Amino acid sequence: MDVRMAKSKAGHDKDQVYVIIKEDREYVYLADGTYRPVENPKRKNKKHIQMIHQIPKVARDVLEGKAVFSDVEIKRVLKLYQMREHSRQED
Repeated sequence: MDVRMAKSKAGHDKDQVYVIIKEDREYVYLADGTYRPVENPKRKNKKHIQMIHQIPKVARDVLEGKAVFSDVEIKRVLKLYQMREHSRQED
């Protein structure tokens, strides 16, 4: 499965970053591994998310090629992404 991430643009979770675990025509299903585990993903309208295209290679390596993601893996990917974003803001 291809690793895809998104940031919420609307709702009480605005600016929250998620891993997309499933997608259908109108909605994406998002997980963060903590509040939204893989077993209970958040359903969000596609127009209310912003796709994240620049995912760090180390984060992609954690999930690349897996058919199913675990909550631990998702938490690790999100932490790696946040670390990269934090270091970018300091530069």
